[in-house]
Amino acid sequence: MVRVRLENLVKRFGSVTAVDHVTLDIGDGEFVVLLGPSGCGKTTTLRLIAGLELPDEGRILFGDRDVTYLPPRERNISMVFQSYAVWPHMTVYENIAFPMKIRKTPEQEIREKVLWAARLLQIEDLLDRYPHQLSGGQRQRVAVARAIVVEPDVLLMDEPLSNLDALLRVIMRSELKKLQRRIRVTTIYVTHDQVEAMVMADRVAIMNKGRLQQVGTPQEVYDKPANVFVAGFIGSPRMNLFDASVAEAQGAVVLDAGGLQIRLPEAYAGLLEGHETVVVGIRPEDIHPLDRVPPGVEPYEVDGTVDFVEPLGSDTIVHVKTPGPVLLMKVPGSYPAEMGDRIRVALNLKKLHVFDKATGKAIF
Repeated sequence: MVRVRLENLVKRFGSVTAVDHVTLDIGDGEFVVLLGPSGCGKTTTLRLIAGLELPDEGRILFGDRDVTYLPPRERNISMVFQSYAVWPHMTVYENIAFPMKIRKTPEQEIREKVLWAARLLQIEDLLDRYPHQLSGGQRQRVAVARAIVVEPDVLLMDEPLSNLDALLRVIMRSELKKLQRRIRVTTIYVTHDQVEAMVMADRVAIMNKGRLQQVGTPQEVYDKPANVFVAGFIGSPRMNLFDASVAEAQGAVVLDAGGLQIRLPEAYAGLLEGHETVVVGIRPEDIHPLDRVPPGVEPYEVDGTVDFVEPLGSDTIVHVKTPGPVLLMKVPGSYPAEMGDRIRVALNLKKLHVFDKATGKAIF
């Protein structure tokens, strides 16, 4: 295990800056997920940490050791790829043992460590099989076993579950997290799947266009998004986001979103001084049918029309057409609504988010 520090990392490919002054401190034994859309720079950042790419600027430190320009073999890292990368002509045992054979590890130690890793990944009964005899999930377990058997300082994973079906992804993400907690290896995991990130990470580092947008625990980035990008990227269904002008009415501050007017509690008034237009956000689960308002929520009532209904079994997503924007409302269980029905909903203003229109940064 080792602490990993990225200091002002920059990586350019021609005129494109793939990684733009990224600074990140990853604790010893921590599980950090690099999360973001395709092309945001997360995989390039991982490849810089692995030594597969060299930075144009900045430093990478493992503990107190500067590894910025060291080749991968001198960093004591292991990497698990999206494609599994298991050798088809080798048995499971030979695949797992291969990195130790390269290091000329004694045969008895190889056997002990292969059996240790195979038991951890629950594949000890598959050691004599070849990859073509395994399922996708089993091949991925072999890849992970091969990665941990050398007891790396840092374990790097690049979208390792993306080729698995949905049910197997759910199973494997919990198993990988439990495995990481057992072996306590510093782990950096890349994904574009926010559910994966929220379930597995100790901390999430959200990237967009090569830059870090926010770093925090899954709950922190969900409850207190730093900017509009994070607010829209985290959450399923996504946060309702809409533009609103800031106005005064009868001594109160009002957010006017094209016909939907939200009168703010007095405590928020001072925070909006100097702002004429803002972006307002509220999560679908913080909007409730008026007859289902949870205890402790002071409802801010809004009239609307049911625009669309998505029954999902455990939840129902109702699209509510207001005098301004269409708002998504998430209702637990089933909800008897038809398109065109009149509906009265309640906004939980304590869960309202407001962002600066020009910078995208959170105001509150």
